[in-house]
Amino acid sequence: MPFFQSVYGKVYYELHANPSRPTLVFIGGLTQSTMSWTGVIAGLKNDFQCLLLDLIFQGQSEEYSEYLSFEQHAGVVHELCLSLNLENYIPVGISYGGAVAMRLMTHYGSYIPKCVLISTFAHKPKHFEAIGESWLLALQKGGYEMFSEVLMPWALGKSYYENPLIPLEVLKQLRQNFPMSVSRLQKLVMATAVSQDYRNELKTFKNPVLVIFGEEDLITTPEMGQEIFKNLPTAKWVLIAKKGHTLNLEAAQELINEIKKFLLF
Repeated sequence: MPFFQSVYGKVYYELHANPSRPTLVFIGGLTQSTMSWTGVIAGLKNDFQCLLLDLIFQGQSEEYSEYLSFEQHAGVVHELCLSLNLENYIPVGISYGGAVAMRLMTHYGSYIPKCVLISTFAHKPKHFEAIGESWLLALQKGGYEMFSEVLMPWALGKSYYENPLIPLEVLKQLRQNFPMSVSRLQKLVMATAVSQDYRNELKTFKNPVLVIFGEEDLITTPEMGQEIFKNLPTAKWVLIAKKGHTLNLEAAQELINEIKKFLLF
């Protein structure tokens, strides 16, 4: 299995090599891993070179002794890309990974011709912060199992509950089969806790950005997505009907279609 040795520990990655094509760098949400992109990658790997990674504290990557900011996570992703001799790359970040992608845009923009931001946040309304506080309380009181139970109704749209692509009990079991430690989750969420309003910084990135949100997203609401969109000089807005927050599960085909339209046509 390939690992990149960063200053904070080993980073797990997968490279679906297609060197003649543009490189997409997939950065997952808070509790996600490279596996979370399986459905999306299946529809994109013939048209793009695809790099998937677990951030420090996620999946098969190592845990560091202290938390990392979004800027530090972005630095690790960029160093990984440089180690693979990627002169240009297109970040595709969802939720937590989208916040990392924004830092890549503003700190390493000369390497990034375009970017895709999915179900993410540039600022933290009070309701968003209250959701995060409730998750942390569940984690402290009941560990990963309670955290996961509290998280799921927020992470999936109401339409998914009415017509699930993967049965909810199967999803719950999958999450329990790959639990995250309390320590890892606490360090991950610290990046969100210490992050500041990033809307003004977005104005410095002049290249095209695709901003995709779910109509039923209760965590990073479409209104939060509009705040990202309107602060980007060159952006396209896509709202996917009857989908929630976890679009790489709920709307894999829609993501494939929109990414292809944005990058190929």
